[in-house]
Amino acid sequence: MPKYVIEAPQIVSLPIVGNDAAFPVHRVYCIGRNYAAHAIEMGHDPDREPPFFFQKNPDNLDPSGEFPYPPRSSDVHYEVELAVMLHKGGTNISPDNAMEHVYGYALSLDMTRRDLQANAKKMGRPWEIGKAFERSAPVGPIHPISETGSLDQGRIALKVNGETKQEGDLNQLIWKVPEMISYLSEYFELAPGDVILSGTPAGVGPIQKGDVMELFIEGLGSMQVNVT
Repeated sequence: MPKYVIEAPQIVSLPIVGNDAAFPVHRVYCIGRNYAAHAIEMGHDPDREPPFFFQKNPDNLDPSGEFPYPPRSSDVHYEVELAVMLHKGGTNISPDNAMEHVYGYALSLDMTRRDLQANAKKMGRPWEIGKAFERSAPVGPIHPISETGSLDQGRIALKVNGETKQEGDLNQLIWKVPEMISYLSEYFELAPGDVILSGTPAGVGPIQKGDVMELFIEGLGSMQVNVT
C-alpha cells in the first residue's frame, strides 16, 4: 500500500437493487440537449447535430434523497435524466456492441445553477460552475440491466410538489444510449464505473427550498428528492 501525504479520498459508490455490493463510480459524463423539445426550449436547433458532453464529478452523485439548495445562485433548475452505468470500458466501441458495456440504469437529476451557467455561456466559459457543484446529481439505486432489459422506450417524468413539470419518452432521445457510448469512446477511454446522464426532456424549471421533486422512469419506478 502506498503512503499518502493527506488522507486518500473515499471511493464514491452507489447502491444496487437486490445486491449488498455497491457500484464504484469512475467518471460522470452528461450529454447536452438530447431531446428535441428541450433543445428548442433552450433556444437551439433540434436537428441531429453531433452530440456534446460535459462532466460532473463522481462525488456530485448523491443517493440521499436530499438536495441542499446551493450557494451563489437564485435560479436552480431540475433536469430529470436516465443514468446509464457501465461495467466494461474501452475505446472505439461500435454501437452494435455498446450495450454489452451497460451494467444498469438509475433515476437521476442534473441539477443546474442556471444563472451561473447562462453567464458562463455568454462569456464562452466552461459550464462546471453551473453543473458540477456539490450534490448536483441526485440519483436512485441502480437497477441491473439483467433485470430491466434494455430501456430504449418508456415514460420519463418529473413532478414538483405533485404537479407534472417534465414528461417524455426514452424513445425521444436524439442520440440513443448505444450511440452515446460509441461516440464517447472515440474521444475517451471509457472504464468500468463510468456513468452517463443521457439528457432531459422539455419542461425544465426552477425549484425553491421546501419543494419536493418526484422522478419517474418506466421500468425503474419513482424516487423522491427533497429540496432543503
